[in-house]
Amino acid sequence: MSETSSRSQDQESPFKGKTGLRRLWNAFFYTLDGLRAAYRHEDAFRQEVWLAVIMIPLALVLPATNLGRVMMVTSVLLVLIVELINSAIEAAIDRISLENHNLSKRAKDIGSAAVMLALINVIATWALVLAG
Repeated sequence: MSETSSRSQDQESPFKGKTGLRRLWNAFFYTLDGLRAAYRHEDAFRQEVWLAVIMIPLALVLPATNLGRVMMVTSVLLVLIVELINSAIEAAIDRISLENHNLSKRAKDIGSAAVMLALINVIATWALVLAG
């Protein structure tokens, strides 16, 4: 393997390199950009945000222990987290190719399954906390 080839494999993204507070500051704005993009372009994320807007305050007023409330809120936030990851996977796959491919379908289906399990987790968590 040539030295040039070896060096190109060891290099990281040219977008990396900021450290310390500057990195944190940039990361904050990248996060806002990501949330805006997901809300603007992903119908499922937008629906789940509105569900969270209703369910999180509801979790805080329903009769439950503090631990129960934490579990209820966390289960709702987990849906948003998993949806963001699923949307990122879908965008990356679509960036690579829009052609139908078994591996692309598998990756998208697995991401969708993760979101469904997170939603089932919300139902189970809320049911157990409120029944207890």
